[in-house]
Amino acid sequence: MNLEFLTVSLLVVASPGTGAAVAIATGLSRGARKAAVAALGCTLGILPHVLAAVTGLAALLHASALAFEVVKYAGVAYLLHLAWLTWRQQGVLKIEPDGAGRSRASNWQVVRHAVLVNLLNPKLSMFFLAFLPQFIARDEPAPTLAMLQLSALFMAMTFAVFALYGAFAARLRERVLGSPRAMAWLRRGFAAGFVALGAKLALATR
Repeated sequence: MNLEFLTVSLLVVASPGTGAAVAIATGLSRGARKAAVAALGCTLGILPHVLAAVTGLAALLHASALAFEVVKYAGVAYLLHLAWLTWRQQGVLKIEPDGAGRSRASNWQVVRHAVLVNLLNPKLSMFFLAFLPQFIARDEPAPTLAMLQLSALFMAMTFAVFALYGAFAARLRERVLGSPRAMAWLRRGFAAGFVALGAKLALATR
């Protein structure tokens, strides 16, 4: 396995972004198990980008300014929606005491939020279009299979890193829940973080 691919992929996965923010916020609000579910959702949200890169749809997204802008601003709108829900203490990112409201935040809801965060990020398609082919040998007899194998490895790393982020956040959960002031600041911080990530995505170019 290409060590360079593993190193670069780890750096990309571990760098701060929307998926990491969702995993951490879920760990704080719902605990380690729900954080793992969020990590799974973020990982599943990568699948459409992988398929787009393999089938050539990512190249179309790269070539079409309109398609890129539509997906980009849909992602921006969803991040702002998450920021609003977090600020208003609503949705699956609401921080509550143990056992409170867990029936309202089902695994499906957590997965759905996490999937949408990564699904509506056109930069992921650009990443797979520009990044993965660099690690496919020119004489590779089955380039599509090789790309799928590397994509699967990238997704496995994504799940592992995001689950670790969420588990670490869950360990801080008791201290956070014991301080209403800390809870308020965390809620505001994550809301501001989602706004900042939305702004960063809005400024993204092809």
